[in-house]
Amino acid sequence: MILNFLLLLAGFVALVFGATKLVEAASSIAVKLGIPSIVIGLTIVAFGTSAPELVVNLMAAFSGSTEVVMGNVLGSNIFNILGILGISAIIYPLTVKSTTTWLEIPLSLLAAVCVLIVAADVALDSASVNLVSRSEGLIMLLFFIIFLVYNLLIAKSSETTEKMETKEYATGKAVVYIILGFAGLILGGRLIVDNAVEIARVAGLSERVIGLTVISIGTSLPELATSIVAVRKKNLDIAIGNVVGSNIFNIFFILGLSTTITPVAINAGSFVDIFTNIAASLLLFLFIFTGKGRKVERWEGFLFLILYIIYVTYLITS
Repeated sequence: MILNFLLLLAGFVALVFGATKLVEAASSIAVKLGIPSIVIGLTIVAFGTSAPELVVNLMAAFSGSTEVVMGNVLGSNIFNILGILGISAIIYPLTVKSTTTWLEIPLSLLAAVCVLIVAADVALDSASVNLVSRSEGLIMLLFFIIFLVYNLLIAKSSETTEKMETKEYATGKAVVYIILGFAGLILGGRLIVDNAVEIARVAGLSERVIGLTVISIGTSLPELATSIVAVRKKNLDIAIGNVVGSNIFNIFFILGLSTTITPVAINAGSFVDIFTNIAASLLLFLFIFTGKGRKVERWEGFLFLILYIIYVTYLITS
C-alpha cells in the first residue's frame, strides 16, 4: 500500500508537470501565430488548469471506474468552493465583479442542479436505476459550447489590450514540450486511477470516497495554486473567477465527455455529494450579498473550510 501511495504521488507530479508544460508550450506557439491573449486564456490556459480532472476522468471512464468519474468531478467542485475559496478568502477578502455575480456564479449553480436532474432517473422517470447516459452527456457538452462562446463574446466586448504573460520557446522546443506534456498527463492519469482504486480496495473504502477526497484534491492543485497567487497579487476576481469557471468546465465539459464515453451509474450515496455541491454553490452566491459590497469575507472563508472538514469527516466515517 505504501508503494501505491508513492505511485499515486508520482502520478500527481506527472499530471501537474504535464499540464504546466503543455500550457506553456501551446501558449508560446499561439502567441507566435498571432492568436489574441484573450482567446489563449479562455482556451489553452482554461484547458490546462482543468487537464488533471479531464485526464483522470477519461482514464477512469475507459477503465470502467465510474464511481471515480462522478466522485472526481463533484469532489473537485466542492473542494474548489469550500476549500480553495475558503483559503483564498482567509488570505484576503474576495471582491466579485458584477458579471461574475450575476452570470458565472448562477451558471455554476445551474450546472450543479443539472447534475441532480440528469442523475435522478428513479425519482423523475420511475426508472430502475439512476444513470447519466450518453445522450445526457452530449447535452452537457452543448451547454459547454454555449458557455465557451459566451466567454469569447464577453472577452471581445471588453476591448482589453492587456497582454498575457507567456514563456517564449523556440518552435521545436515547444513541440517537444507539448509531447512531453501530453505524455505526463497520460502517465499521471493512469498512475492515479490505478493506484487510487487499489488503495480504496485495500483500505476498504469505496472508489467514490477516494474520488471525492484524494483524487479530487490532487487534481485541483492547479486551481489552488492559481487562486493563491492571484489573491497574493490582489487579483481578487481572478481568484474567484478561476474557481467558478473551473466548476462549470468540470460539469459541462469533463462530466459531459466522460459520460459520453461511458454512461455512469449513480449510487444512493452520490446524492449526498450532489446536494453538497448544490449547497456550496448556493452558499457562495448568498455570501456575496452579506456585508458591504460584493465580497466573500474572511469569516465566510473560515466557514467554508469548516464545512469542508465536516463533509470529508462524514465521508470517511460513514
